Amino acid sequence: MRGRALPAEHRDRGQVTIEFLGMTPMIIVTLVVMWQLVLVGYTFTLAGNAADEAVRAGTAVAPGARQAACEAAGRRHLSAAWSGNAQVTCGGSGFVTADVRLKVPVLFPGAIAFPFTVEGHAGAVEEEKGD
Repeated sequence: MRGRALPAEHRDRGQVTIEFLGMTPMIIVTLVVMWQLVLVGYTFTLAGNAADEAVRAGTAVAPGARQAACEAAGRRHLSAAWSGNAQVTCGGSGFVTADVRLKVPVLFPGAIAFPFTVEGHAGAVEEEKGD
């Protein structure tokens, strides 16, 4: 039996299983990296939307109440995972600007975050209020 060659259908038996087990870590790493890129993109989207909402609210109120209204509007559409570390600032007179800074979560929103922030910026001309 030792010197006899195996038939062609038996030579590769188990090869697919071994190759799959070897590729499994690469497949998992690829999926994790893709998910993290989705979270980065979603954080950019949230920051831009929050800045738009904040500047819209900032143009609707008097300059003295601008920061409070701006911050409340900027945080309104953020979930707790992003709202906890969010920084919303408004400023300007005549041309109102809003800046939102959010931290990018690592794999799961609400757990830990990367040490860098994603920024969203928006601006709008303040319209005069008619009497």
